[in-house]
Amino acid sequence: MKRKIISVMLTGTMIAGMLTGCGSDSSSKSSSSVISGSSETETETTEADESDDKTPVTFEYFNADGKNGNWDNPVAKAITEATGVTLDVSYPVASQGDAKEDVALMIANDEYPDLIYAKSNATDLYAAGALIDMTDLIEKYGPNIKKMYGDELEKLQWSKDDPGIYQLSYAGVNQKTLTTGGTCQIQWAALKENDYKYPKTIDEYEKMIKSYLAAHPKTEDGLDMIGITMSAADWHWLITLSNPAGFIADAAPDNGQWLIDDDYTVHLKTVTPEEKEYFRWLCRMYNEGILDPNFATQTDDDYIAKVASGRVVALTDSEWHYSQCETALMADGKVDQTYVGLPVTLREDQVCKSLLYQGTTVGYGMAITKSCEDPVRAIKFMDYLCSDEGQILYHWGIEGENYFLDENGKPYRTDEEVAKAQSDPDYHKNTGIDNYTGFPIYGAGSYTEDGFPYTPTTKESVIANYNEAEKAGCEAMGIEMLTDMFPQPEEFELLPYSALWAYQQPQELTEQQNTISDISWPGLVKCVSGTEEEFDANWDNLVNELEENGLADTEKAVTEFLATKLVNTDK
Repeated sequence: MKRKIISVMLTGTMIAGMLTGCGSDSSSKSSSSVISGSSETETETTEADESDDKTPVTFEYFNADGKNGNWDNPVAKAITEATGVTLDVSYPVASQGDAKEDVALMIANDEYPDLIYAKSNATDLYAAGALIDMTDLIEKYGPNIKKMYGDELEKLQWSKDDPGIYQLSYAGVNQKTLTTGGTCQIQWAALKENDYKYPKTIDEYEKMIKSYLAAHPKTEDGLDMIGITMSAADWHWLITLSNPAGFIADAAPDNGQWLIDDDYTVHLKTVTPEEKEYFRWLCRMYNEGILDPNFATQTDDDYIAKVASGRVVALTDSEWHYSQCETALMADGKVDQTYVGLPVTLREDQVCKSLLYQGTTVGYGMAITKSCEDPVRAIKFMDYLCSDEGQILYHWGIEGENYFLDENGKPYRTDEEVAKAQSDPDYHKNTGIDNYTGFPIYGAGSYTEDGFPYTPTTKESVIANYNEAEKAGCEAMGIEMLTDMFPQPEEFELLPYSALWAYQQPQELTEQQNTISDISWPGLVKCVSGTEEEFDANWDNLVNELEENGLADTEKAVTEFLATKLVNTDK
């Protein structure tokens, strides 16, 4: 089906007195930056005078995620040369990696950096009036910002009640899913022994796991093979126990703990009849010894070590979590024990949504604070980052050093450069490539209008980097890419909302959802680890406890919250 085209309406007015002064470097103030209260003619003159302003200016940038804060690398220097802007980058210190306390101190002192990437703490900054509405700034000075977000710019608006744009999303715009862990995974060795006929239903998945275990009960080292394992002793229960239930049982995209129906009503996915059957299946796998008896008690480090040993036939995990295990397996020469993502669903009539494009992920992003004395220079800096030149510089690095152009003008990296990028832990810090979390970026697989890839990760590079098991699998299945196993993105409509889990939500709503999670986690573990005869009673107890603790009110509150985020609908 064709994607819905979302119309863009830029709204909001300039806050009086907001755009005054200069950047945070007092030695480099620009007299042309004062536009507040000016006449229309004066504003036009100011815009013309500032169009190529590269006067040196330093902005403080607080980055809630990451530690490579130096601005002394080739990419940073090139950005400064192009814009005149230097960033003084800082990271969380008050809370050792969690920005919550740092942001709380900013609010208490009413002192903020010029630019900030606050992650989930942006809600607190917004409530404190610390973030400025960038709508008019984008309209006047942000052509590349408008081009980058295109039909999805409206999704950046805070809400229907406040359509201001306070952050530029950090997530890759127009990201193409070139790799996927699917809804669950199985070792290539098991798929190979099944003549590369991959499972599409949970029953077929179960048969393949059991068949491989029967033929290979122990590893070469004499250890017992494990059918399935999970990491459910900490927050990773969401990743390995809860999320896969929605992907497999409900054949749903990732909206955290929630399902969203066609009229945008939100329901807790845990209590659906389909998920009940999925967890009943897990209970049976547990009692039959297929599911690791330590699935809910082992630490995440134990889980990672177990998977990295090659002992585990199948996973219900996310690619970003188990990929480190695959690196270890390949280093040990166990390429057949790496994993292939599968389009498994509960029933044959369901459609796997692993490749469904949920639109630009919003909620986290770069913002300008009220402490910034020169928001015009700040937005122009952000606009440069969004430009083709800025994006190619940020993702590829320096031409002639980090990448080269072939006779057709196509970029490529030397094998040595690729090896450094993959193995040198200081590569990003030393080069500046992809080094500053929070910057607005185009996603992998997206291209300029001239066909230049914004990032080195392309369809061709992914195929070229397949390991031997992946190459053999593609050849045996007669496909070009592993994602060809899945229903394709063009089969789905573009939804009028982003992934629900990523939105900045009010504290009260977050607390309501935390209550639901605090009940669901131990309740689901009990359902899975109990006897099969106890399953229905355990399930009923879980549902009753959820209902007694405000499930209906929480579903209503989340539905009402989502309604403030919908774009291009009549809701």
